[in-house]
Amino acid sequence: MTASDRHRLQHADFNALGTAEYRLVERLARDVTLPVPSLPSRRLRVAGHAGAHARMHWPGVLHEAARTGGEILRLPRLARREAPLPLLVVVDVSGTMERYARLLLAFLHAATRRAGRRDVFAFGTGLTDLTPAFRLADSDAMLSAASQAIDDFAGGTRLGSALAELRRSHARRLTGRRTLVLVISDGLDTGEPAVLDQELLWLKRHSRRLLWLNPLLRFEGYAPLARGAAVLHRHADAMWAVHNLNALEQLAASLAALMRAGR
Repeated sequence: MTASDRHRLQHADFNALGTAEYRLVERLARDVTLPVPSLPSRRLRVAGHAGAHARMHWPGVLHEAARTGGEILRLPRLARREAPLPLLVVVDVSGTMERYARLLLAFLHAATRRAGRRDVFAFGTGLTDLTPAFRLADSDAMLSAASQAIDDFAGGTRLGSALAELRRSHARRLTGRRTLVLVISDGLDTGEPAVLDQELLWLKRHSRRLLWLNPLLRFEGYAPLARGAAVLHRHADAMWAVHNLNALEQLAASLAALMRAGR
């Protein structure tokens, strides 16, 4: 692949690619990393260096004193371990998202491989748990398993009812208020806006950040005029375009900056 070909594919909208180019870009998307931000967990470790939030590890101090005949040469301290935020992903697989969904699923499977806990759901007219498929090591095997599991692919969009099902059946997937939620959708929802508003309020109360990844943001001057898009816009902590490889690469840096700002 020449440099010019690479540049063209880097900026080409996923929806405008031919079949061969689409397969190639899907493979390239798997090389894009998305480091999930880490925050101090409840678990403690003996710190090599005393940090600002480290506290004295008195059993370690006594052990050190016993080992050196009462002379204390260092003061062991405890600090919180860093742990990746739990990740919850909800991917729109409706007709208007058909060309984006498969590629973004492949991207997320590879990009979040080293994340801690990750739960992935697809939604169209219903909700499909793709977490078992995401446990497969190979992205092609994951895509095959996901395709078999999703029975409403390329249909309508009812995000509100899908989130209601998530709340009723999978609320335990949200780990306190630490979970980072990614909603991947163009917001062209056909459900009742009041239902979506209620469910997004619940989701916000049980997560750390709710981020909306929307391929339509590629258009200059885009405004969330559709009813579902307006509700998502009101509740999202941030929004990013996810329409080409360049946008996926920018996502990682933007995500890290947002999470640092919200500590």
